[in-house]
Amino acid sequence: MELSTPRLLLREFQENDWHFTHLYESQESVMRYQTSHVRSSQESRDYLLQCMAEAREDPRTLFDLAVVLKSTNMLIGRVGMKIDYDAEEAALWYLLNPTYWNKGYTTEAARALIEYGFEELHLHRFWADCDPRNVGSYRVMEKLGMRREAHFKENIFIKGEWCDSLVYALLDHEWQHRQPL
Repeated sequence: MELSTPRLLLREFQENDWHFTHLYESQESVMRYQTSHVRSSQESRDYLLQCMAEAREDPRTLFDLAVVLKSTNMLIGRVGMKIDYDAEEAALWYLLNPTYWNKGYTTEAARALIEYGFEELHLHRFWADCDPRNVGSYRVMEKLGMRREAHFKENIFIKGEWCDSLVYALLDHEWQHRQPL
């Protein structure tokens, strides 16, 4: 599977991509709000191999795609969704090398995946969550047209502390009636 945007190519991961994912998964600033800790080289490789194996399942429920900058062919991050076909919804996520933060790449990649989910898979709803301290993450959700549905207080224990969660969502008919960029 491949999706293309003006600046990005979203593609399936390849085994040697772990070298690039480890560049950002080994940084505390990137992993701070993730449920997993900073990853070792082996952990980055193992995680990528696990994602590749899940991508071969039928029906496919996990879409975890490499975000590649077209101009340099550099893998700069990942964007993904986990689909619940019974509920006709998908959980959205994204993770980007901090060298490429604040350039609109995350929003561009996530928008392409959402479009694929609504237009090709006929999903009804996308949702995503983040720690309220992760301002960049919820700003991406807002740029995508997602609306805040909930602010849960201390609902998840991550890395030794109780954390809040913001939940955002977008429905298929909201996507269809969004304002053009």
